[in-house]
Amino acid sequence: MKEKTKILLYWFILLQPFLDLDFFYRGKLATILPFTIPTIIRIAGVIVLVGLLVWGQKQLPPAWLWAYLALLTLYGIFHLWHMQNFKSLSPNDYGYSNFGEIFYLFRMLLPLALIWVTKRLEISQDFLLKAFAWVSGLFTGTIVLSNLFVVSLKSYETGVISGNIFTWFMGPLYGYSHSASKGFFYFTNTLSAILLMLAPVVFYLLLERFSWQTGLLALSQTLAMLEVGTKVALYGLAGTLAVSLIAWLVHLFCLKNVKFSKGGLVTLLALAGITGVCWQVSPAVQRYKYEIYWANSHDSKIDQENALLKAGLAKYKNDPDKLKEFEKDFLAKYYQKYALNKRFITKSYPYKYDPQFWIDLLKEPASVRLANRKVEEAMLKQVVKYDNDPLDKWLGIGYMRQTNIFNLERDFTAQYYSLGLVGAFLYLAFYPAIILYGAFEWLKEKACRTFYLTSLLIASALLLGASYMSGNVLDFPTSNLLLAFLDGGLLAYIKEEKGRSRGLRIVRFEKK
Repeated sequence: MKEKTKILLYWFILLQPFLDLDFFYRGKLATILPFTIPTIIRIAGVIVLVGLLVWGQKQLPPAWLWAYLALLTLYGIFHLWHMQNFKSLSPNDYGYSNFGEIFYLFRMLLPLALIWVTKRLEISQDFLLKAFAWVSGLFTGTIVLSNLFVVSLKSYETGVISGNIFTWFMGPLYGYSHSASKGFFYFTNTLSAILLMLAPVVFYLLLERFSWQTGLLALSQTLAMLEVGTKVALYGLAGTLAVSLIAWLVHLFCLKNVKFSKGGLVTLLALAGITGVCWQVSPAVQRYKYEIYWANSHDSKIDQENALLKAGLAKYKNDPDKLKEFEKDFLAKYYQKYALNKRFITKSYPYKYDPQFWIDLLKEPASVRLANRKVEEAMLKQVVKYDNDPLDKWLGIGYMRQTNIFNLERDFTAQYYSLGLVGAFLYLAFYPAIILYGAFEWLKEKACRTFYLTSLLIASALLLGASYMSGNVLDFPTSNLLLAFLDGGLLAYIKEEKGRSRGLRIVRFEKK
């Protein structure tokens, strides 16, 4: 039964790229059922894996896990109770529903369950590497080929790209939004974080198991991270190439537990060269330059509007009702001139309910108004301020409210607003805890001081870093389940190596 469960786990992991295809989340296919089809498949998959493992081993999960689940249940009760007392400026309470909130709390348990399953199955190093090699190939191969044939979806807008990677070098034919490619996948931020997590594993394969297949996989990984067009992917690629090389050299010359690979080293350096050649013309850099140009030039174009705003505020400052009407009229007429996101001002936190908030934002420089993450968090802070309940800090304002306002593109902070400090700690603390535990064992146990474990720790840490920088990672099943599989494999490897090390020590002792 254990081997059958392993096989099911393997195919479940390989299924994740397919479940992230964009068409599952658009049109009728996204609304035909109460939840999206990929979500239903993932929930069913994890439940089946847990069931098979428990049934096959004839053993229930350990007591500490039951205690943890009891703690989460207790938190959930208090969280849902707190949600009922929320004071909202929005007539629809920012789209809150108890059913949606309960489902979110349940869905966030899936990664924890998968970590436990993966660790208990004691998956091998080869098992994890083979699975992730296929996952990387499916993600990156789709991105690279769809970019090459100019059929990829745009990373930043709807529709299909206008040019492939070769057009980057032909001058400003297309803007960054017309050349950044995400293949046929759903969410660009999530995709970028997944690619970043996979990169250290792929480069490990390149350096430790060099062949034309691993070389091709590493090339595909590099090109995809260039083509997706996000700063997380681009800077993450450069950083991962450097960190992987440094880590390998440490293991080669200092720890002396890897073999020199001329082919792997030459290929890695060639990939670094490709990254350098593409750097300045890549969509991520072009976007960054455009944002700087737009922010620097925009403020000087609204002098007339600023004068009108200043005059109106002065005229009606002693008449609150007329002042509010003036503010609403001004925002409706000029919000586009101030480059305010239409969704933010009309749907996320409608200006007609709190025009003063948006008027205050107009007074900020363009660099602030154009920074979506700053505006997103400012809206959430305003919602919390209006509710004026100290328990919001500890129990949150609810995932449903937070995402319906706007899904804050900064994980950990997003969960703080959704779940409060208590909930964020209970649901997220095990991610960094596993990294810290792995690093501790790496330092303590010589047997664990391997390039493989180093690469897994780097991969896990990079994904958490990406989740903070770009958001939409730890709440999204594709990324959090792949991270759970990696973390479970990491724990299984540490257990295996520690057991082998103890066995060797016992043998040596008996010989003496």
